[in-house]
Amino acid sequence: MNSELFDEIRPYEEGEMKQAFEKLIADRQFCAIMKGFAPWLPKSMRNALLRMAFTGIKTPLDFQKRFMKPVVKYIIRKYTDGCTFDDAALKNENGGNANVKSNHHSRFTFVSNHRDIVLDSAFLDVMLVDNSYPTTVEIGIGDNLLIYPWIKRLVRMNKAFTVRRGLTAHEMMRSSQLMSDYIHYAVTQKKENIWIAQREGRAKDSDDRTQESVLKMLAMGGDLKELNIVPLTISYEFDPCDYLKAEEFQQKRDNPSFKKSKQDDLDNMRTGIFGYKGRVSYHCGQPINAWIDELKDLSRKDFYIELAQRIDREIHAGYELYPCNYIAADELSGKTEFANHYTDKDKQRFDTYLSAQLAKVTLDHPDIAFLRERMLTMYANPLKNYLATQN
Repeated sequence: MNSELFDEIRPYEEGEMKQAFEKLIADRQFCAIMKGFAPWLPKSMRNALLRMAFTGIKTPLDFQKRFMKPVVKYIIRKYTDGCTFDDAALKNENGGNANVKSNHHSRFTFVSNHRDIVLDSAFLDVMLVDNSYPTTVEIGIGDNLLIYPWIKRLVRMNKAFTVRRGLTAHEMMRSSQLMSDYIHYAVTQKKENIWIAQREGRAKDSDDRTQESVLKMLAMGGDLKELNIVPLTISYEFDPCDYLKAEEFQQKRDNPSFKKSKQDDLDNMRTGIFGYKGRVSYHCGQPINAWIDELKDLSRKDFYIELAQRIDREIHAGYELYPCNYIAADELSGKTEFANHYTDKDKQRFDTYLSAQLAKVTLDHPDIAFLRERMLTMYANPLKNYLATQN
């Protein structure tokens, strides 16, 4: 399959990186952002230093390792209490081979719950590099977030392919086919990993469910088994965007036709990156190829229903649960069912955190009781879904 078929959506390729970089550092908005990092340096010197740092970079993977990995490592150090990565299921999938990471030919399509617009895949990239996997992930990112040319350029340098939003039914079918063809091409021919969210957009209440349409899209380009789909669970102790999600719940309650603006998306991106997240966990579930064989005799409709439910169960079973999840469930119920999972100090810390987050709400007429209930639900749902997998 020819890569030119995917020119409208694919990341940059090796021969395009230098030109993309030159256009990036010539962009006025990007330069304004760079000035914020080193306001004492004149523009010419900043650009000269960037060009020097870019020397030797030929591929998006080079760019990630040189530029993005240090940035993401800094975010982990400054805005989290650590990020863990459990990939035991991937080793088991390959027969327990201890050397799988350095020499195995397989690539994976990580289908995960969605906590942060930017960092879900960025943290995963760092975990893969640190654990000696041969490459990082290509990611699907909605074109609704690519609101400035420099953002689109930067994410394409960072191994992102474009997911088109707001299409007619006919356009959506063509776009889905093209994206599926590209994902199969990337995994089987480019030998890339893929990260894709289990649904369009984040689950605002953290009730993570796989959309069957995502699985159907993945199947349009060929055999699902060749994608090596891995359910991936992302757990945040604290979600810095929780109050923004709660605001959106009230805005939609008060005005059912409410839609977020581009500025809202930017605010969510900024808050998600630079907000405190506490502990962060990534847990790889068992690759699903065996399930595909087990379910092959079902009708097409039932196949996708059952496959989505199994992926959900695997993702839910992989949650890392923190004291705040148990506290939120007890506060919602008014009981102390889970009191043995947290201390008085944990409860005081979480209540103080919630109050501080609610104080950031900027709605003209905030319904504090409603907003608090929505935020508690966000933290209680992972526990609720995890417990359901234990039955």
